[in-house]
Amino acid sequence: MHLGRDRVICAYEQDGLIVDPGPTTCAETLIDALGPTVPRALLLTHIHLDHAGASGVLARRFPELVVYVHERGAPHLIDPSKLLESAGRLYGDDMERLWGEVAPVPEERIRVLSGGEVVEGFRVAYTPGHASHHVSYLHEESRDAYVGDVAGVRIPPHEHTMAPTPPPDIDLDAWLDSLHTIASWNPRSLCLTHFGPVPDVEQQLHRVRTSLLGHAELARAGDEEAFMKGLEGEIDSALDPDSAVRMTQAAPYDQMWKGLERYWRKRGEDAA
Repeated sequence: MHLGRDRVICAYEQDGLIVDPGPTTCAETLIDALGPTVPRALLLTHIHLDHAGASGVLARRFPELVVYVHERGAPHLIDPSKLLESAGRLYGDDMERLWGEVAPVPEERIRVLSGGEVVEGFRVAYTPGHASHHVSYLHEESRDAYVGDVAGVRIPPHEHTMAPTPPPDIDLDAWLDSLHTIASWNPRSLCLTHFGPVPDVEQQLHRVRTSLLGHAELARAGDEEAFMKGLEGEIDSALDPDSAVRMTQAAPYDQMWKGLERYWRKRGEDAA
């Protein structure tokens, strides 16, 4: 129920473990849904505010809670000032309305990951491309893969998928490699933060790969207006109006442009 809408952001709970708790603006919904369950750990796929913004607030509320996060993301949970500065450049005056409080996580409650570990019954893989600090989790018993943003955004009941490409860490080659990593797990389902579990694993990985490469090629021309019109036309033809609103809330077009424009600009600078 992000900003009063369902099917935009979700959290997963498994035996007292929460994968991606979401922002503080959704925290009370999460806590209500937990009922008597006292969470013992957060498994963060990455630290973007729509996935992990509530981590510090939940750590304050539940004194025994520990937080698993990639080593590159850990410093920004302990001291979120740079994260908030970066996010502020994207969201401006909407920061509080969208995400609410972003509190620090005490350093002693952080459990640092690099990929390759098995923690709390989950296998961990480093899966960059959307973010340089992104990891994914495979529940070894159920074979469900919790993949954050790597496998894209889709709004049920629709299958149409978009690869979310906000700045500053978009890396196409790394993202494609991460999709291979997820596929190699042969998971039973892909658990997306935006939105929900997807059983058609192979098809979903194909959808996000197609979206990523197609949007990257569209952005490569350097025409922001054409990029935005292209995405608007794509969504208008694929989704009903209510679902389209949720898609743009989960994956804003302007951020997708900024991430891909930066990716191509940096590649040009590196080549020079």
